[in-house]
Amino acid sequence: MNASDDRAAARLAWTRATLGDPDATLEPASADASFRSYWRTRHGGRSWIVMDSPPAQEDPRPWLAIGARLAAAGLHVPAVRAQDLAQGFLLIEDLGSRLYLSVLDEANADALYGDAMDALLVMQTRVDCAGLPPFDRELLVRGLEVMPEWFLGRHLGHAPDCGERDVLEAAFDVIVRNALEQPRRFVHRDYHSRNLLVVEENNPGIIDFQGALAGPVTYDLASLLRDAYVVWPRARVEGWVESHRLRLRDAGVVGAEVGRERFLRWFDLTGLHRHVRVLGQFYRLWYRDGKPGYLKDVPAVYRYAVEVARGYPELAGLAELLERHAQGRDLTRVAA
Repeated sequence: MNASDDRAAARLAWTRATLGDPDATLEPASADASFRSYWRTRHGGRSWIVMDSPPAQEDPRPWLAIGARLAAAGLHVPAVRAQDLAQGFLLIEDLGSRLYLSVLDEANADALYGDAMDALLVMQTRVDCAGLPPFDRELLVRGLEVMPEWFLGRHLGHAPDCGERDVLEAAFDVIVRNALEQPRRFVHRDYHSRNLLVVEENNPGIIDFQGALAGPVTYDLASLLRDAYVVWPRARVEGWVESHRLRLRDAGVVGAEVGRERFLRWFDLTGLHRHVRVLGQFYRLWYRDGKPGYLKDVPAVYRYAVEVARGYPELAGLAELLERHAQGRDLTRVAA
């Protein structure tokens, strides 16, 4: 057997022993951009998820620690029934398969995003971010640098010259300063339609939170409303953003001096940070990790990045640089 077969055998054996069911079976539930995978099993009339988190690649302890913080605040994260940290196996509550991504539409968007922003407000007011890694300058810059390396360099085959590097550095400085001037709060880091599930009680179910940081107050809001997988009209997005600003103001998270325009700039440029990073990350997942599933979502991410950058004079050079090298290219097709 190869390593994959060995892992599968160990996963099934652990599941059967944990459930006390020698006939238990596993079927794929989902996978993500990491080494972590999820498997569904049934026992005692209900469904469970086995989370396989190989300790050498994906330590399961951060997932457990962050999940405990979120659960203590009353948020709906998967309850843990059993764990084996040495092997990296967890038996957790099955929140179902109704991802926000699969059910969002014009009719239910206000209600579903309302639930998600309610949960986000709880995260930002009741979840302690003490001890979490800071979303600091170094991490912010490192995220942005993924784009020139993997999008411009590896995918488009273009190495920025000195002038273009100056444009990138100036734009990145604006984006980073925007993030650092915001209040620090708990940041899920991937709070979007593929990590939120529609559940009957205490909606939404929240997953994939192990990378949480202490960071900019608009980061998760931008992840949610400027989702790489779902696009809404700008006017509608701005309405949701303003409603959240008012709730953050009432909760004392942002001051009265942070008006609509300033908060919207925070939101726009924080979302731009995410999209510039993702623009590189999606190609890295293919070229380095052999995961092509995200390429179809690149055009939406690219449009977000260009449109937001165009809207701010100090970032117009970034928009022009991206358009100059991406024009006429099919961004969903890999290079040779």
